[in-house]
Amino acid sequence: MSLRPYRDIQRRKSRQIHVGNVPIGGGAPIAVQTMTNTLTTDVAGTVAQIQGCVDAGADIVRVSCPDEESTAALKQIIRQVTVPIVADIHFHYKRAIEAAQAGAACLRINPGNIGNAQRVKDVVQAAKDHNCSMRIGVNAGSLEKHLLEKYGEPCPDALVESAQEHAKILEDNDFFEFKISVKASDVFLAVAAYQQLADVCDYPLHLGITEAGGLRSGTVKSSIGMGSLLWAGIGDTIRVSLSAEPVEEVKVGFDMLKSLDLRHRGVRIVSCPSCARQGFNVIKTVEILEQRLAHIAQPVSLSIIGCVVNGPGEARETDIGLTGGGSGSHKMYVGGIADHNIDDAGKIEHIVKLVEKKAAEMAAAQAKADEAKAEAARHSSAAE
Repeated sequence: MSLRPYRDIQRRKSRQIHVGNVPIGGGAPIAVQTMTNTLTTDVAGTVAQIQGCVDAGADIVRVSCPDEESTAALKQIIRQVTVPIVADIHFHYKRAIEAAQAGAACLRINPGNIGNAQRVKDVVQAAKDHNCSMRIGVNAGSLEKHLLEKYGEPCPDALVESAQEHAKILEDNDFFEFKISVKASDVFLAVAAYQQLADVCDYPLHLGITEAGGLRSGTVKSSIGMGSLLWAGIGDTIRVSLSAEPVEEVKVGFDMLKSLDLRHRGVRIVSCPSCARQGFNVIKTVEILEQRLAHIAQPVSLSIIGCVVNGPGEARETDIGLTGGGSGSHKMYVGGIADHNIDDAGKIEHIVKLVEKKAAEMAAAQAKADEAKAEAARHSSAAE
């Protein structure tokens, strides 16, 4: 039994699909997505932006394909990146077929918007032929006319009905490798729609609060909406939609998942807001450490507390801790235990070295565990 049952999130059970080599749903880790904002025809620029997102931890990247030149460029882009690419398709079925042929791992497309039944069949066949999944992407800002007439305005019932109509089209074509999103810029509308959709289907759900805003306001808005859904166990993949560079979306996405103990990547810094008791400049120290430790992928925990009131207690719960002291001398904690003192001038470099050492140890331990698991699998296969 967990010693901290209040931290346990029971995730919604869904079927599993794949976007390239990334499993979505069915208990798989929640995937973090973003979308490029370069012109897709700018192959070099798009590849560079994708790589930056991959370095930040992105599992999946979406690329817009509005025209034939873009789907032609998509083929070149996919050859140069390691992350699965989702092709963003809206109304033109030929772009979907071209994207599947170009190697897209997933098509973001609403089948009811691309024309007659034959066109849908052609797109589904292309997806099957090229091992390509799909995402039905319902958006409150582009609901079908008949649903707006029926409900009068975008509402949870309208978003869910739209999703179900598109899903049925794929199901009728014997295609089930898809996930669904029902996004809205209104937090209340989006959350209610996702909650309702989660109850009526078992498909994986892609979460997002669309057009959320700039870096700060969009982060807050997304965290409230998506955070409440994730806390309730709803959501198999996420995109934080910000008016900011795509890499920032990835960072916020992982911070959101880390805050809920749903996924751990990178250094988690626990730091105080600072006050007159601080023994060093906490704000500046944290700002520098966030930059200096951004390259670390292992889930190291680090506490930076300005005084001894809360410092020792927080340090007991983190891998490495710094607690401010007097006369420019501070206490370092390793593994939750007070270990040694460090002077003010050398604290940044010292902490960076300690965190990097801990990260290397964690990486080595993980590699050893992976090798042992692989060896066990080989023995099991040989025995059969």
